[in-house]
Amino acid sequence: MAALILPTDWIKNWDKSGKNEFLQFFQDLAGKPSSDEFVKDLQTALYELCWHVIQGNLKVDVAAGLLADVMELRDDMPSVLADVFCILDIETGCLEEKHKRDHFTQLVGACLICVPDGMLKERLDPETLESLGLIKQAQQFNQKIVKIKTKLFYKQQKFNLLREENEGYAKLITELGQDLSGNLTSHLVLENIKSLIGCFNLDPNRVLDIILEVYECRWEQDEFFIPLIKSYMCEHQTLCHMLGFKFKFHQEPNGETPSSLYHIAAALLQHNLIALEDLYVHLLPLDSSIVEEHKREILEAKQIARKLTMVVVPSEKTEDKEKEKEKEEEKNEKPPDNQKLGLLEALLRIGDWQHAQSIMDQMPAFYATSHKAIAIALCQLLHLIVEPLYRRAAVPKGAKGGLMTPLRSKQAPRPAERFDDLSRDVFTMLCYLGPHLSHDPILFAKIVRLGKSFMKEFQSESRQDTKDRMDSLLSCFLSIADQVLLPSLSLMECNACMSEELWGFFKLFPYQHRYRLYGQWKNETYGNHPLLVKIKAQTVDRAKYIMKRLTKENVKPSGRQIGKLSHSNPTILFDYILSQIQWYDNLITPVVDSLKYLTSLNYDVLAYCIIEALANPEKEKMKHDDTTISSWLQSLASLCGAVFRKYPIELAGLLQYVTNQLKAGKSFDLLILKEVVQKMAGIEITDEMTVEQLEAMTGGEQLKAEGGYFGQIRNTKKSSQRLKDALLDHELALPLCLLMAQQRNGVVFSEGGEKHLKLVGKLYDQCHDTLVQFGGFLASNLSTEDYIKRVPSVDVLCNQFHTPHDAAFFLSRPMYAHQILSKYDELKKAEKGNRQQQKVHKYIAACEQIMAPVHEAVVSLHLPKVWDDLRPQFYATFWSLTMYDLAVPHNAYDREVNKLKMQIKAIDENTEMPLNKKKKEKERCTALQDKLQEEEKKQLEHVQRVLHRLKLEKDNWLLAKSTKNETITKFLQLCIFPRCVFSAIDAVYCARFVELVHQQKTPNFCTLLCYDRVFSDIIYTVASCTENESRRYGRFLCCMLETVTRWHSDRAVYEKECGNYPGFLTIFRASGFDGGNKADQLDYENFRHVVHKWHYKLTKASVHCLETGEYTHIRNILIVLTKILPWYPKVLNLGQALECRVHKICQEEKEKRPDLYALAMGYSGQLKGRKVHMVPENEFHQKEQPVRSATSGSLQNGPGNTGKPAVTAATASAGKAEEGAVEDSDKSKDKSQAAQKAASKNSTAANKVSSSNGSSTPNSTKGSKEKEDKEKTTKEKKEKKEKNPGSTPEAKAGGKDKQKEEKPTDSKEKTPKADKDKRKDDKKEEKSKIDGKTAEKEWSKERDVSNDSKTKEGSKVEKSAGAGSMKSLVPRSEGVESDREQKRRKLDTHSSPSHSSAVKDNLNDFKDSASKHHPNHSTVLPKSKEKDDEKKESDKSRDRSNEREKKEDRKDRKRVSGSVPDAVKGLGHLDYSNSDREMSQEAKRRKDENGMSSSKHSKSASPSESPHSNDKDSSKRSKSTSKDKSDLAKPEKTSGGKKESRHDKEKSEKKRDSTGAKEEKKHHKSSEKHR
Repeated sequence: MAALILPTDWIKNWDKSGKNEFLQFFQDLAGKPSSDEFVKDLQTALYELCWHVIQGNLKVDVAAGLLADVMELRDDMPSVLADVFCILDIETGCLEEKHKRDHFTQLVGACLICVPDGMLKERLDPETLESLGLIKQAQQFNQKIVKIKTKLFYKQQKFNLLREENEGYAKLITELGQDLSGNLTSHLVLENIKSLIGCFNLDPNRVLDIILEVYECRWEQDEFFIPLIKSYMCEHQTLCHMLGFKFKFHQEPNGETPSSLYHIAAALLQHNLIALEDLYVHLLPLDSSIVEEHKREILEAKQIARKLTMVVVPSEKTEDKEKEKEKEEEKNEKPPDNQKLGLLEALLRIGDWQHAQSIMDQMPAFYATSHKAIAIALCQLLHLIVEPLYRRAAVPKGAKGGLMTPLRSKQAPRPAERFDDLSRDVFTMLCYLGPHLSHDPILFAKIVRLGKSFMKEFQSESRQDTKDRMDSLLSCFLSIADQVLLPSLSLMECNACMSEELWGFFKLFPYQHRYRLYGQWKNETYGNHPLLVKIKAQTVDRAKYIMKRLTKENVKPSGRQIGKLSHSNPTILFDYILSQIQWYDNLITPVVDSLKYLTSLNYDVLAYCIIEALANPEKEKMKHDDTTISSWLQSLASLCGAVFRKYPIELAGLLQYVTNQLKAGKSFDLLILKEVVQKMAGIEITDEMTVEQLEAMTGGEQLKAEGGYFGQIRNTKKSSQRLKDALLDHELALPLCLLMAQQRNGVVFSEGGEKHLKLVGKLYDQCHDTLVQFGGFLASNLSTEDYIKRVPSVDVLCNQFHTPHDAAFFLSRPMYAHQILSKYDELKKAEKGNRQQQKVHKYIAACEQIMAPVHEAVVSLHLPKVWDDLRPQFYATFWSLTMYDLAVPHNAYDREVNKLKMQIKAIDENTEMPLNKKKKEKERCTALQDKLQEEEKKQLEHVQRVLHRLKLEKDNWLLAKSTKNETITKFLQLCIFPRCVFSAIDAVYCARFVELVHQQKTPNFCTLLCYDRVFSDIIYTVASCTENESRRYGRFLCCMLETVTRWHSDRAVYEKECGNYPGFLTIFRASGFDGGNKADQLDYENFRHVVHKWHYKLTKASVHCLETGEYTHIRNILIVLTKILPWYPKVLNLGQALECRVHKICQEEKEKRPDLYALAMGYSGQLKGRKVHMVPENEFHQKEQPVRSATSGSLQNGPGNTGKPAVTAATASAGKAEEGAVEDSDKSKDKSQAAQKAASKNSTAANKVSSSNGSSTPNSTKGSKEKEDKEKTTKEKKEKKEKNPGSTPEAKAGGKDKQKEEKPTDSKEKTPKADKDKRKDDKKEEKSKIDGKTAEKEWSKERDVSNDSKTKEGSKVEKSAGAGSMKSLVPRSEGVESDREQKRRKLDTHSSPSHSSAVKDNLNDFKDSASKHHPNHSTVLPKSKEKDDEKKESDKSRDRSNEREKKEDRKDRKRVSGSVPDAVKGLGHLDYSNSDREMSQEAKRRKDENGMSSSKHSKSASPSESPHSNDKDSSKRSKSTSKDKSDLAKPEKTSGGKKESRHDKEKSEKKRDSTGAKEEKKHHKSSEKHR
């Protein structure tokens, strides 16, 4: 380097050029800026110059002069020169050459002018200074230095402070602060540190402190400092105390602990250089203060929530807000420095989970993670752990994502490679994180996606051992969903993406797991965290705000707000919305419309919330009156239907809930199923169908959809498919059907114990309707295979599952239809033949194959005795067919096609509609039209096939091994009655089936008897119906009446459809039907009498029901009457009787029972409207003209006191307990009577002919006379009509009404004294109850009132008597209440009869019960009648002249009481048609009883009666009833206020009649005399 700066040439040529070049060089160096290189170059140049002087190459004085010149160039030149002299001093002192040392000394001496003495004294050796003369003695100078140094440095053994040994510590800091990027290791540095400690005697603890300080400044150099501290370490406690003192230093008020200190403490903890327990005690705040702070936060959150839910005055609100702002400002001003949380954050950032977990365990749950920094740190750690597994298994297709660098620390948790690794740390960390995962939505999405991929792996896993191992992971994921994911979603503000992401995971769970999670979320999670408490309160507050403003007009904006709110807190929002809907059902439509902005998860949560609301145990499902279902339940059910139809919500949970409720025996919730099926499948169940709708419902599916429902069924394809899938996937279709079928009876017998009868009826109807609706849905939506696979055979349904027979066949019916059609198609394909005949044969073959097992199966459903009369084939055929199979509703098809044509026309005429829309609509209508026409054609072919099949089957339907009566009983009991109340269509079907069986000329089927049994006594059937069943029963009766009225209206129709049919035979022979014998057929006029009898029976039953005062009786009969109004009443006097009773109901029930009042008013109005269509009785069926003009004033007043006998009948027949005791004695009595009557056997044929003409004499000539009289009467009527064109039936009805009004008192009480005396005597007999037989006969007389209205002769007298009786019916005073109440109490003491059926068999039972009950009725004295009788006394004086005529009329009536045609008598003989012996007995009896027996079947027993009895009793009844009909009316109000009956007198006569044949003959003689 010297050669470069001072070349030797400069020294050699110094004088010439060297000196100048040297000066120039220094000047150049001096001009440069100060830097390390400049100083080095300058020092080197001066050193070279001085060294030449020492070597002797340059003179001392020349060099000294040159240096003096150089010194002026810079200020620091003396210092630089002194440094050079210092180095040369050391070097020359070591040289052996003396002259060199001398040259140095001379040079320094010469330069004393340039360099200050002090500077030289600092840097030169003491000996050199002495030689220069700067000091006196070197030795003394050295001693002085030692003394000073000792004083300064060596008074302490160790150097604790930097200033005490600054060099040692300086070297230490230099050592620690050097660049660590090279090959420098902690081991080398440690050796140097040890040297420094030894050299400078540094304090090791102070050294450690400095190491920590440097580490704090260079905290990223963990790899260097941690091994250094580890190898340097003395005791762990020492290090811990040092850190503790550092933390204490920062615990001043407003002090802030640096993050670097947290970092080194965390690093030392991670490497176990210190113990957490030792360090934790040095940290603030104390754990107790943390717990208090946490409690305070919860309390504040609850107070905020309370304030939000309270109603606050506006002024208070502003004050509260100001206070809250102040508090928040205070908090923000002084955030507490929590050293424990700071250390925790540092631990998490370096990945020391174990120590972090220990610190978190010391604090309340979620306290640590509620601080955002810690939550984020923990999230970051989780990111790193799950990254490898997420990349492998859960990244969605197309997503890239940013790669994350893993932690370098070996002590950090290991990353997860498989799902099993998640249970090591990840799940635990997530549990500590809790709801605060919301701070990191990306991590949230990653965890959800991991869960999703795990669930897919879990579901695809087939090995059981692996699946068992994965079960624990599944439960972990469920826990995470409960504790972390859902609460975190609540804290995320309106994050719809996360909601959808979470649904992707949740939908893989079964709904049970999901609903459990939602339940925890809704009911528990929100109470665990202060933040969530606030969020809940805010959500409710916001929900209130939205719901207050929600209307139909602002559905869209409100819907968006609801959507935003629901993304995070759906449970809270829906809970509030549902509570509002339960109060205000008008919110349902806007709420349903506003839910379109929800996510899939929210829809699922909504389903859960609805189920939870339905299952709320605190809410009553009945209203306070206990008669109706609560409105909140109805509102929720309605919401269910609308929501589940409109939005894709899973139905399984709701359906399972309904199933579970049914299983528990609770049927209230069937309302929900009903609504859901109605809305989703478009299947309505209502008994209020119009005739047109009902007609449409008998067609195919397309016709049903178009014309069968009130609402237009559109767009239900998707929703019904969803419902079907839910039912099939969860196997709920059949269980629901079976449970509903079983629950129908459960409603009555299990549930109905304490419930109000009205409510029980409603629940029964609801259960039944839902079953019909649900079964209809399954039949129309399930494929054939699905249906057959799920529905077992009928015998299994009935015997194993205890399904009622009607429901079992209802469920099986579609299956049979499906199977028959598929088998039919199969046979058609097998043999290709297009001829219609071949097709029919194939269809019949298919039916036989499918139905044969069914015929075998049904045998087990009933006792073997049943099949003696009905064949299983007939039974199965009846139950398996529907209206679709019997008739094609051409009118309905035409109606719908015409509607579509009109629509097309309207579309063409619509100018505003766009062309493309026009085209679409027209195409739709045309396609629909084609479908309907095709469907009609298909149904027509089907019906023809079915009818052909029935024609072939009919001969084997009815065996009638016992009696025809028994056959009809079983047919009604097992077929008609159960099915006619099943549904409206079934009601029509039953009526049409009866007509079909008749039309098919089915052997052994007595149509006449069947109709008679249906119409004769409907009281018990009506009384045992629910509200909806009574509607269906009414519809059934309406259809039956329609058929009867059609036959009644026209002789030609009757002759064509009934004239030569076996169903209208009056006598059955053992050999079967002989079509050629016209004498055995019921002729047209006699049929009209029978129809009148039926109308009378209906009136009697109706009036009885109306007078019972029982809610169910009145409601049901009003419903039935409303349904049959088109065909009944047709007779004016019957209509008037009904009108009076209904009017009375209106008056009585107006305040008491408004629903009955409404029904009665509705019927009353309709009845008045029908009045113009009613005809007088003599036009309804032919009657002879009145014999005396005195009786003409009351021609229309029909069945007098219709109600009284009916009440008595019901009362008597209700006493079932007394039936058995008298039955045997009655049978023996009847046998003796038959024996006595055997003498008059020969006159049977003549009697039959005469009685068929309306005569009751045994003489055929008298019959012919009556025939002539009848013809004269009809001629006179025709002449009158021609003379007076205004005398139409309506005009006549009006005129007769006037007559009735003109003579209100003529036909009232006009009882002769002799009669009164007789009745008094009879009354005494009743009281003492001397003879059971007498009572029986009295009852039989009373029951036969109905016959009188059908007889020709009897009707003359009846009209005169009827006026008074009608008057007695209508203006009954209030006092009669006591009488009716007494009857009602008697009626109530007996249980309602079961719904079996028999028409006239068990008359003995009636008589028996009558003997107990009837005397009471005849002796009751209503108080209110006394006043009326005073008025009657005044009338009597005016009417005395007519009394004798009346008396004669009554005698006349007594004689002709049995004059109903022999056709009806034939009904009485049906039981005896199986044997000649029976026929002979019948012949004897008919001869003896003559006219009295001609109306044997006038009063049929109720369906509840036993089918075993003798017909002889009915003859007694028929004999007396015709007498009693008019007589019972008059004595209702006697002059003395006593209630007496004409049949008291007749009773004694009957008694005398029964003693022997002589009395019988006398009776006939007297009747002949009269004639």
